[in-house]
Formats: sequence, structure tokens, C-alpha cells
Amino acid sequence: MINDAMLDNQEYLTNLDPGQMLEAVASSGAQIRRAVSLINRDALRKVANDGKPRAIVVAGMGGSGVSGEVLAAVAGPSSSIPIVVERTHHLPGWVSPIDLVIAVSCSGSTEETLSVADEASRRGARLVTVGASGSQLEEISKRSASSVHLAIDAEGRMPRASLWTIATPLLMLANELGVAEISDADLELTADLMDEISVESGVGVPTIENTAKTLGLSIAESLPMLWGTGAIGRAATGRFMAQLAENAKMPAIYGGLPEVGHNQIVSFDGLLAKRSDDDLFRDRVDGAAERLIHLVLMRDDAEHEAVTKRVNVIKEIVEDRGIPMTELHARGEHRLARLATLTVLTDWASVYAAIAMGIDPTPIAPINQLKAGLA
Repeated sequence: MINDAMLDNQEYLTNLDPGQMLEAVASSGAQIRRAVSLINRDALRKVANDGKPRAIVVAGMGGSGVSGEVLAAVAGPSSSIPIVVERTHHLPGWVSPIDLVIAVSCSGSTEETLSVADEASRRGARLVTVGASGSQLEEISKRSASSVHLAIDAEGRMPRASLWTIATPLLMLANELGVAEISDADLELTADLMDEISVESGVGVPTIENTAKTLGLSIAESLPMLWGTGAIGRAATGRFMAQLAENAKMPAIYGGLPEVGHNQIVSFDGLLAKRSDDDLFRDRVDGAAERLIHLVLMRDDAEHEAVTKRVNVIKEIVEDRGIPMTELHARGEHRLARLATLTVLTDWASVYAAIAMGIDPTPIAPINQLKAGLA
């Protein structure tokens, strides 16, 4: 059972977080600054000197793959070329030497990413690899004199806790290519906003004043339904879903408006949206949580006016049915800042949800078991 007061007990928080996931989330802004200071700018210029590609394919899995979603969302509708995120062993059939493949793996050893990088090298596509120095991924990059490896150092953090270490080189490369306008100043302002949110979300801030703790408690032992507006909101919901899975070990449903208004919304009339205390025939297990929908709206205030109208109607529908809802708003003017502020807040919330349920957020036993079975 959840004990709300435990999130204000710093000793309890420390004991339930031996892997220091809270500390890792707090480092998000610092990750951007460090990545900017360490990036090989000559390597960025080398890629840009070959001109703008026809398309960019970002290949990556798990926490590393999220960096591609970040790039696509930040570049947004203003991008003059398509940005595709690939999460399999293969490149799309259309990729050729006029396209740029960015293969991303924090460790530099992810099976699927290595497969795609190898295929890109064999096809003669332009290739940039992002991962640990001296890794298998860097070795693939070395096969071609035209390929570039951008080395990153997660400093011992897990990939999901190193999103901004991984994503920042991609964002800087996009700026160098003219695919998106993301200056060093934009990155610094974003890091500052992320630090502000981390201060507001920190372990020493009481729950009553702490949006991240409140959200974590609200969705713990629920079925979170995460809906985002615009490309920024949609990308943020995907990240939040993955963080809840890995940190809180809980499932979540996610999607973007207006699409979810054509399908997922009907689940508001299903069994998971209704308390069934009066159902005498329902099987119950003593102490088992009743997982019911909790809607989280993640809003980019630059959303289309038609989406804003839909959100207002959805609020009425939710209120009519007594479904709990939390609404979050992005901060900042730049698309990067707006995505980052939603992401860092919900990263904090995912860890607090884990701890509220008595779960250590760091271990990923099923993933490790899967990898061992494939070895």
C-alpha cells in the first residue's frame, strides 16, 4: 500500500533508491552542459561539409532511441527533411548514399543498433555513430573515412538516466546541418529551465509543494493514460511511458491528440474507468490495488487551436465520468525547452511513483534476463 508521507522522508527515499536514480534525474541540465563542452565540433563540421542529406534516420533502442524522438520533435514541422526513428535490426529499404544514418547506443554495444550501423556502412549511406569511446559501434564507424563517431560518456548512469548526454550531440548536429535551429545559447537556457524544475521537484521539497511527488503518488497503482498535444507532447508521453515501465515497473498507455480522440477515449466507458465497489460478483484479492485509469495531459501551449478545443471538451468528458486527471504544461519558448521541461518533470515523477510503491527504480531484471537468454 502507498504511504503518502514516505515521499517526504529523506531516509526512506535514500533507502529505496540505492542506485541513485533521483540523483541521475537531477543531473539532466548538467548533462546538456557537459555534452556541449565535450562535443567534437570538428566532427560536426565534417558531417555538415558533405551537405544536407535527403533524410535522417536515427537508429537506437530503449533510452538511447529516445534521442531520435527528441530530435524529430524539436526539429518539428519546420525541418526541411524527414527525420525517421528506426527501432529494429534493419534500415528502411529506401536508405541510400544520399541519406544520413545516425546510430545511437549509449554503451556502443546494442545488438539492433550495431546491425543497422553495419547495414548503413555496407550500403554506403552517410553514417554518424554516437556512443561510448572504443566500443563496437565506433569500430563500425572506422570502416569508412567519411563516417564520424561522436563519443559520449554516461559516467556510469544507465541509458534511460542519460537521455541528455545522448541527445545533445544529435541536436548540435542538426543545428550544424541546418535541419533545426538549436544554438549553444538555446541549449544553455534549456539546461537552466531543467535545473529550475529539478529544484522544485527535489527530495527536500514537501509533497504539498512538489508537482513531481504529487504526480508520482497520483499515478502509482493506477493505469496511467498519457496524452500529449503536438509533436512535443507526443514525444514527452512516449518518454514518460518508458520511464514508468523501467523505473516504476508499471504499464502505461500513451498517445497524441487529436488521434487518441478517435479511439483511446472510448476506454473512459470501460471497466478500468469505473470503480466497482458495488459489484458483489467480482473476484478480489486481499491487498490488491484496483488499477483504474488516471489521465495525464501533457500540453505544449503552441498546440493547434483545434486541439485546444478538443482538450476542453475532453476535460468535460473526464469530469462527467469522475476520472482523475493531471494536466502538465511545457515551459520555455524554444521547442527544445518545451520538450525538456515536460520530460524532466515526468522523469522525477516516475521515480517517485516507484518509491511510493516500495519499488527500487534502478534494477531491470527482465531486460537482463532477456539479454542473457539471447547471449
